[in-house]
Amino acid sequence: GAQMSFDGRMSYNDYLSLDPILTAQKPLSTAHDEMLFIIQHQTSELWMKLALHEIGAARAAIAKGALQPAFKMLARVARIMEQLNNAWDVLRTMTPADYTTFREGLGQSSGFQSWQYRLIEYAVGNRNLAMLKPHAHRADITAKLEAELARPSLYDEALRHLARSGLPVPAEVLTRDLRQPWVVHEGVQR
Repeated sequence: GAQMSFDGRMSYNDYLSLDPILTAQKPLSTAHDEMLFIIQHQTSELWMKLALHEIGAARAAIAKGALQPAFKMLARVARIMEQLNNAWDVLRTMTPADYTTFREGLGQSSGFQSWQYRLIEYAVGNRNLAMLKPHAHRADITAKLEAELARPSLYDEALRHLARSGLPVPAEVLTRDLRQPWVVHEGVQR
């Protein structure tokens, strides 16, 4: 009983927008391993997109005091991070010599420039303002990063939740400049 005709109906391909995804790989060289390199990084960016979706929802849930859904979302983020780490096993099949066959064509581009990676760092609390610089050439990306810096991080929301629950989180921690990197505070450690 599987549906076989999709004239005028949404198909798997349509729903997932597979055409643009599967044609987004544009190697700059004829090196065989460049396709592996591109797909590894594109899939990493998709996983990071999901991690950001989950981190944002977990942060909102914590702000509302809904910890159980937040824990589920954060468990999912942990699995996403495992997936990202494990995916490098495939890339490790490419030798340094293989990489040099196409690396020159990439110019100055680097995974270090992943704005989603930076957004994850900022969202969970690692706020290093110097890391805005690699994205300064893109006003749209800088705006996303700046917007994240203006919001309480996941860590900040957890501390706010603890304070609402009656734990003595120091007021200066709760009202700190959110753009600044976290500094260890003895009152939080206690």
